Amino acid sequence: MAGRLEMGSTEGTPADTYPRKILEYMEGFLISKTVFTSCELGVFDVLLSAGRPLSAAEICQAVGASLDGTERLLAACTGLQLLNTHQDNGQVFYSNTEQASVYLTRSSPLSLYHSIQYSSRTIYLCWHHLTDAVREGRNQYEKAFGVSSKDLFQALYRSDEEMVKFMQLMNSIWNICGRDVVTAFDLSPFKVICDLGGCSGALAKQCTSAYPECTVTIFDLPKVVRTSREHFVTEADQRISFHEGDFFKDPLPEADLYILARILHDWTDDRCVELLSRAYKACKPGGAVLLVEALLHEDGSGPLTVQLYSLNMLVQTEGRERTTAQYAALLAAAGFTNIQHRHTGKIYDAVLGRKET
Repeated sequence: MAGRLEMGSTEGTPADTYPRKILEYMEGFLISKTVFTSCELGVFDVLLSAGRPLSAAEICQAVGASLDGTERLLAACTGLQLLNTHQDNGQVFYSNTEQASVYLTRSSPLSLYHSIQYSSRTIYLCWHHLTDAVREGRNQYEKAFGVSSKDLFQALYRSDEEMVKFMQLMNSIWNICGRDVVTAFDLSPFKVICDLGGCSGALAKQCTSAYPECTVTIFDLPKVVRTSREHFVTEADQRISFHEGDFFKDPLPEADLYILARILHDWTDDRCVELLSRAYKACKPGGAVLLVEALLHEDGSGPLTVQLYSLNMLVQTEGRERTTAQYAALLAAAGFTNIQHRHTGKIYDAVLGRKET
């Protein structure tokens, strides 16, 4: 490998015969693991709390790692433009870039730390079995973690620790993308909102912030509701309430608007229509359902991120990512009409379907 990683020099080699892109793809996991490890060790947190550039020796002592390993890790983070370097009397000192301080430190309101930890400790392990997932056409929880995936969320929430990690993942995503998706359409006419599978309540908080006159009920499994109350939603969030249940089995509370954010991509088309039909039945006349999903181009040609997410749905769930037209067809099959979509310019977009008065 050492002899192959000469990606900076193509002298005497025609550009079209040098497989630059393929080499980058082959070694993309090295970048992911560098970021995962730096966050896990707390490199960015140490630099933030120090308030000044630190040497490799100071950082290795603070994170409890070897000097040699730390120097190599810091060099890689510098190459990835996650750290800045400063020279002083021949010694190198390191500090966070602005992006690292905002998104990679645990204390930042926009931190992706928990999302990164979930990617490292759960998603990455599932992806070890991608070949099997493609061959078999099903998720790989049994091989990755030794748990049955017959009940999808029993597998996803296979321990309290794993459930909290998943909820922290959702929290970090909606802290970054949530406002964009709840304001993609004007939702102010909908005063009573039900967030189906609302998890940590992060999207519910975005709703109550954007629409001061609305109330939001988070509908989720009893153990998720308990954890959300303990760790995520406080008494200060007075316009947010909870309703325990399984949205495939239990009655849904009546509402003007149902939000399904990153829900339908977990399920087959039949299960999606089943859930949407339940929402349609419970929805007040003139109400609506808002889907929040990563949308594929209509011809399936991209975006690449969403194509990769669809592979992740194969590895982890029963579902897939879909096009706007495919979501519209699911909504129409459940009875919703006047279906519209809005692109946010970020990972997740919005699709709105209405129930006639």
